[in-house]
Formats: sequence, C-alpha cells, structure tokens
Amino acid sequence: MTEKLLDSSAVLASLNGEPGGDLIDAVAIGSHISAINLAEVISKLILGGLSPADAFVVAQQCGAETIEVDEGQAILAGEIHARSRSAGLSMANAFCLALAKQRRFEVLTSDRAWKTLDLGVEVTLIR
Repeated sequence: MTEKLLDSSAVLASLNGEPGGDLIDAVAIGSHISAINLAEVISKLILGGLSPADAFVVAQQCGAETIEVDEGQAILAGEIHARSRSAGLSMANAFCLALAKQRRFEVLTSDRAWKTLDLGVEVTLIR
C-alpha cells in the first residue's frame, strides 16, 4: 500500500468540512504532511480568525505526521517550481510534490492542475 501525503488543500477540506474532506478524514491517521504545508494550513487558519496557538492545535487535529524539510527536498522543490510555475504551482505546492516524489508517496490534493504535471508522482484529487 502506498503511503499518503496530504497537501494543505486536502487538510483544509477536512478541517473546514468541505467536499473531499471525508476522504481525508478516512486516511489522515497514518498519512503525512510536509512541514511547509503545515505552515500553509496554520496561516490559512489564522487568516480565518484563529489565534496562532489555536490554529496550530486545529491543524494538528488532522492526525497526519509532519515531515521536516531537508536539503534534498529543497533542491527538488526548486526544480519542480521552476519547471511548473506556468501551471500555477506555488513554492509550497512544489515542496509537497518534491516530498511525494522523494519518498514515493501518493499525494492527495484538490488542485486539479497537479494532474497535468508529468513529475512521476501519483496524484489523487479529493474532489
């Protein structure tokens, strides 16, 4: 079974009760999230009105294991970002895809543009 990596859009779908969130709820325990994407989730929750401390607690409720960023991911993310900016990829997106590629994880996202990329990463759309 392929391990799963959650993009920030997938975690936010779960936390906000959005379409596709039920899929994330079913797989979150035992899945992973990049520290970069965790930061993005926390930022969105703060922008939505939560305090930083509360945003961290809420983000942790997803249950995914956070994976720290390393130099190999940074190099690969830089390459992915440079090649895929025309598809609208942010640097956080590039880090998520780099981690998925590095560890051969299936990545779950709501970002449809990821399906058009040829990066050797298994992408599953949650909606």
